[in-house]
Amino acid sequence: MLIKILGTGCSRCKKLEQQVKVIVENNNIPAEIEKITDIQDMMRYGILATPGLVINEKLKSSGLTLKDEQILNWIKEEL
Repeated sequence: MLIKILGTGCSRCKKLEQQVKVIVENNNIPAEIEKITDIQDMMRYGILATPGLVINEKLKSSGLTLKDEQILNWIKEEL
């Protein structure tokens, strides 16, 4: 599983990255987490606001602050 956090480094982007790392670790999910900071790379996913969350190349959210339960549900959908 590949999880990408799209963002240039704002506080919400850092928070999402930390949330995802904790969720993956606490649930023993085999996943690679990648931080995408390049604007051109982010635009490939069609996001208009950061942070963006991409799981297995599927955009799950853009510009939102997410609850842990929602992130975990999306990850489980992609397992």
